[in-house]
Amino acid sequence: MKQIHKKYLTNMIFVWAGCFVLFLFLYFIVLAPQNKTKKQILTKLAKMKKELVDAQQASQFKNQQNLKKRIEDLRENAGDFVISFEDSANLTFDISQVADGLKVTGLSIKSKGNQPIKDCKSISENQIYISFDAAFNQFFAMLNELERHRPVVFIDKFAITRSNDNYSQNDVSMELSVFVTKRENISRDSG
Repeated sequence: MKQIHKKYLTNMIFVWAGCFVLFLFLYFIVLAPQNKTKKQILTKLAKMKKELVDAQQASQFKNQQNLKKRIEDLRENAGDFVISFEDSANLTFDISQVADGLKVTGLSIKSKGNQPIKDCKSISENQIYISFDAAFNQFFAMLNELERHRPVVFIDKFAITRSNDNYSQNDVSMELSVFVTKRENISRDSG
C-alpha cells in the first residue's frame, strides 16, 4: 500500500474515532437526560390520565349512586370492628359473661384505657388485660369466643403457665385490643 494511502486511511480513522467520541459525549450530555425526563413526563401523564378517567366515572350519576351505597355498606360493617365509646364499658361485662359461661376461675380484667392511634381522627384503641385460671379446653373455648365477638376483639398476646397447685388448671394472661370511637366524634355527631 502506498504511503499516501496509509496516511489518508490513518487520518480517516482518527477523524471517525474523534467523531464517534464527540457523538458519544453529546449523547450522554444532551440526549440521555432528555430520555430520563421523557420517561418521567410519560409516567406523570399516565397518572393524570388515570385520574381523569376516575373523575369522569365518578361524575356519572350511576357511579355516584354506587359509591354512596358502597360507603353506606362500609359504615354499617364498621360496627363489626369498632365499638362506640358508651358501649366500651359493656365489653368488660361481655368478657365476664363469656368467662362465667365457660366456668373459668379467678377472672381479673384491667383496662389500660383508650390509647390514640397515629394519624387516626375517629377511633382509638382500648387495651384490656385479663387473667384467669382454666383448663386448656376452657382456655381454647375462651379464645375462640373472644375472636368471634362483635365488635372484633383483637388478641395481641397471651401466655399460659401450668399451675403448680392444680395440674388440670393453667394460669392464663391475655392482652386484648378493641377499636373505640373517640368521645369528640360522638359529641359532634349528636350535636
